[in-house]
Amino acid sequence: AHRTFEWTSEAPLKAAVHCVIVGFTKRQGGCRLFDYVSVRSAPNELATGFINAYLVDGPNVLVEKRMKPLSPSLPEIESGSKAVDWGYLTIEEGEIDEVRADPVAKKYIRPYLGGDELINNIARWCLWLEELDPKDIRKSKLLADRVAEVQSKRAASKKAPTRAISSTPHLFGERRQPSTAYLGIPQTFSESRRYATAARLPKTTIASIKLFTAPDQDGYLFAIISSSMFIVWQKTVGGRLKSDPSFSNTLVWNNLPLPLVGDGLRSRIIAAGQAILEARESYPQRSLAEHYNPLSMDAGLVAAHDNLDRLVDSAFGAKRTCASVRERQNILFARYQEMTDPLGVSAEPKATRTRRTSKGSKGK
Repeated sequence: AHRTFEWTSEAPLKAAVHCVIVGFTKRQGGCRLFDYVSVRSAPNELATGFINAYLVDGPNVLVEKRMKPLSPSLPEIESGSKAVDWGYLTIEEGEIDEVRADPVAKKYIRPYLGGDELINNIARWCLWLEELDPKDIRKSKLLADRVAEVQSKRAASKKAPTRAISSTPHLFGERRQPSTAYLGIPQTFSESRRYATAARLPKTTIASIKLFTAPDQDGYLFAIISSSMFIVWQKTVGGRLKSDPSFSNTLVWNNLPLPLVGDGLRSRIIAAGQAILEARESYPQRSLAEHYNPLSMDAGLVAAHDNLDRLVDSAFGAKRTCASVRERQNILFARYQEMTDPLGVSAEPKATRTRRTSKGSKGK
């Protein structure tokens, strides 16, 4: 089998196509597995005795959607809030000065983030009127006009659930805002980045429906999702939007086989996650996209991630820091098999060797 590579063509307007090749035979014999450092690189052949459905030399398991987290260390994750507002409760960059000029309305302005805003440091805001003083509607024409428009639009909707929320036009149609500091996770990650572009956010930053959230008061969840172990799991079992990994609470998060760890190791993992945040804060003008550009990651940020990986690898049972994606895949599938089939025999991580080969070997 060949893992993902980019199809090449001499056509002038060639399509961007990513491929895998899987061969089947009735003959008994060894398996051949080819890996690619990037989709454009030459293949490396990996020594393997078995190839599972994820094109990994690991246990023959299929990771299926799960409604609750497999790990007792992980809380449930959900999408953020949905305005259902036709743009009257959300504030675009060209509108913010007008809203800030209103002495009543300005106290209800909150940062409003989806995945794109989080990753690219795009400024966006909303009117969060969860604790609205009714007197303020009378004092502010801007608030009164915007809320009245929401009520009118919702009441005229052809959808019964939308009409039902016209009685509370000052509130978002769907509200799932965490009440504490929380982990914010975009719906998609970039294939080229080494780590997940997630962040810890204060409760005063409103998460849109395009951001997954989980309460994270101590920063443990942020540290876990910032590790290489997590992004390997994401890229191995998660879906894709084009070639970019798509985060899923039911498939990726709820199946992450994170073992319970002692208080000491947990505290060290939290501290390592905090060191990543501090490394980012050394360059506050940079977006997450800029921080995690694989060609220009800051040395301090790389070192902080390396330290976190050492601890998280240990939490998953590695005897030393993993040196490759293959090692982490083997450990993750072994832990997953242990947690889903505790009476089964777990597959221990196997050492692999690589052999350089040319793309001409694909037909073999």
